[in-house]
Amino acid sequence: MSFSDPQSVNIGAGAVSLPRISTGANTSTYQSADGNLALLVADSYGNRTRRTARVNIKKTAADPLYPAQNAPYSMSVYIVVDQPVTGFTQAEVVSAMTGLMTNLTASTNANATKLAAGEN
Repeated sequence: MSFSDPQSVNIGAGAVSLPRISTGANTSTYQSADGNLALLVADSYGNRTRRTARVNIKKTAADPLYPAQNAPYSMSVYIVVDQPVTGFTQAEVVSAMTGLMTNLTASTNANATKLAAGEN
């Protein structure tokens, strides 16, 4: 079963609509109209099960070596759940995911800010 179409992600100024642009075996991709923001959701199965939600962001900004010129830049942010095939319930997985996201976003994103700054 896929995520609903379209998805939205709040980055910067507000929510960006991401219609589904492709779907395949255990994967879906949602992308903004300008192609600068994409959400990829995928599952892989083997000895362990991996579930990934990933946001890819592209932008154009000044080149620090040549300030009069622009250069393309990209980054990704993702969460991966790597679990054994058995042993954890869906509720336990959701609880662990929520716990991590709560830790990062508590106190006005204090730990997310520290992570982005390279603190550990």
